[in-house]
Amino acid sequence: MSTLFRSTAVAAALFAGALSMATSAIAQDKVIAHAQGETTISGVPEKVLVQDWAAFDNLSALGVTVAGIPGSNAPGYLAPSIPADAAKIGSLQEPDFEGIAALEADLYIVGARSRNAYETAKEIAPTVDLSVDNGAIIDGLKTNLTKLGDIFGKQDKAAELIANVDAKVAEVKAAAEGKGTALVVVTNAGKLGVYGPDSRVSWLYNEVGMPSALAAVNDGDHGGDAVTFEFLLETNPDWVFVVDRDAGVGNEGGAKALLDNELFNQTTAAKEGNIVYVDPQAAYITMNGYSAVMLLLDQVLAGLNG
Repeated sequence: MSTLFRSTAVAAALFAGALSMATSAIAQDKVIAHAQGETTISGVPEKVLVQDWAAFDNLSALGVTVAGIPGSNAPGYLAPSIPADAAKIGSLQEPDFEGIAALEADLYIVGARSRNAYETAKEIAPTVDLSVDNGAIIDGLKTNLTKLGDIFGKQDKAAELIANVDAKVAEVKAAAEGKGTALVVVTNAGKLGVYGPDSRVSWLYNEVGMPSALAAVNDGDHGGDAVTFEFLLETNPDWVFVVDRDAGVGNEGGAKALLDNELFNQTTAAKEGNIVYVDPQAAYITMNGYSAVMLLLDQVLAGLNG
């Protein structure tokens, strides 16, 4: 074999290898559709930043390590999963764009509270918005698990988690059948509100199927639809599920003291002991995170079966 032939053969092999690698790299590019458009992600992201605790919750459940997290409102139930060396990249509502840029992330995730950061963030790093419609939290959770499973090549794990959610919802739905009406009461700075079928805990009505004690609720983002104790007694739900927003945002909780009230104690729920205090951070901060939803479903199930 001539030297020229050998050189040509080697060159051809090198070119073919380079072409194969380039083709493989292109094949790994993924176009991810999300709440604010589409984002192209090259390969499997290694350095991931999140401005949303529900996104952190879902990534943790999938076994994905996160390099940057919000510097505020960390839910206690997630504490064991939070890396000690994770960078703090601003609050839930106000990202630290300089810090985010310095980290040179492969993927940056925003959610409902940080979604306004998207237009700026997408110029810094590949960014996706995993905001979820409050009226369809379970569907939103499953969609996000599927999306993250595709991004990180963890489709099987995502499918396993989704199956867990479906099974738990079915279990709670069966326990709730025939148990009567429900009302989600939120306490906020000494005031009362109620959450309905478009709220942070909408799954109680929409998926679990407990009928609301109220025909209509004007759901609010924070304290719910404002009500009085007289109104609660008139509405008279069979079950009350309580979200202590003060405790949810890191302040001193006061729901139990507030509800220890002569009027409230006359409701069917109070007289029958059908009052369930759910994890306030799971219900208010990470309401569409995997562990949050599973924790809340378990608490509702324990209350119904109590």
